[in-house]
Amino acid sequence: MASRPPFRTDTVGSYLRPAFLHQARRDFAQGKIDRTQLTQIEDRAILDLVEQQKAAGIQAITDGEFRRGFWHIDFLENLHGIEGYTPDAGYNQTFHGKAAPAYNIRATSRIAFNPEHPFLAHFDFLLKAVGDDEGNLAKATIPSPTMILRQEILANDGSSRIHDIYPDLALFYQDLAQTYRDAIQAFYTHGCRYLQFDDTNWAFLIDADKRKSLEAKGINPDDIAQICTRIINDALRDKPDDLIVTTHICRGNHASSWLFSGGYEPVAEALFATHYDGFFLEYDSERSGDFAPLRHWSNTNSQIVLGLITSKFPELEQAEQIKARIHEATRYVPLENLCISPQCGFASTEEGNKLTAEEQWAKIRFLKEIEHQVWAS
Repeated sequence: MASRPPFRTDTVGSYLRPAFLHQARRDFAQGKIDRTQLTQIEDRAILDLVEQQKAAGIQAITDGEFRRGFWHIDFLENLHGIEGYTPDAGYNQTFHGKAAPAYNIRATSRIAFNPEHPFLAHFDFLLKAVGDDEGNLAKATIPSPTMILRQEILANDGSSRIHDIYPDLALFYQDLAQTYRDAIQAFYTHGCRYLQFDDTNWAFLIDADKRKSLEAKGINPDDIAQICTRIINDALRDKPDDLIVTTHICRGNHASSWLFSGGYEPVAEALFATHYDGFFLEYDSERSGDFAPLRHWSNTNSQIVLGLITSKFPELEQAEQIKARIHEATRYVPLENLCISPQCGFASTEEGNKLTAEEQWAKIRFLKEIEHQVWAS
């Protein structure tokens, strides 16, 4: 096992919600139970999940994102200067598959971290649930600051007021970085030592159709990639030495559907210029391209986490093919700097992907088997 995260077998963070939690959320929406009752049911589900992760040999323990409706919006709408809203035209990105719920975020004023952010209390509960078991670590997952940039600059639905709030966008970028510097410090103060920024913005900048749409609006996607690098590195600049911060680059994940397609080449230099400790990269299908962009990785103190198996469908991959792909990746990254994971979470939105809980855990067990065969040999 790797002694520090990302661990040799890691996960992106979200897991399928149990049926009783789905029912509790419906009951809460209908006014049949109150917030305290819902929280108690969420607590029960998370305690069960923590034990399931430990039993599966997972060292990076998350709360499965069980208290969220979305992987990103719940965090973002609880920042100062951000609100959640229901767009008239629905969600502003079109999934290849089932449409995402019509809910999004937008800026209403200058953006700042909320020191009373509910995710801090959520992490407190997870940290206590994980306990002092040697080798296990509570992992927090939040969306990247660039998700706000994408919504306001790259993919807004016409309701954005960002240019009124920030006539000089340089101040917007500074506020994003400061917000996340404050978030990092707050999680650290609450005992977090493993934090992950989830990010679909890089995949937006990868997708050929999206790049064309940006260029048609007079936006240079390569310039945006450089801006994203600066925002992230500014956010990470005061990171404590004993805090691991990784990122997961996602091409969209809702009910086993997806948003973006394309290899990492268009953004590889900018992406690997960020000062993350690990990069969770989706490599489960041809949509992800080949490993050649990994040649731009140069920080040997960081890890590349290969998302070689899909979280979208139940069928297990072929072990020999997965091991061959790991070997192929060593052309660019030494084996000791490689890890493996599912390509994404199992439930980036509360509905979850199209597989059962047992099929989900079979995927995790499969990864652990691969780990033992590749790194223990």
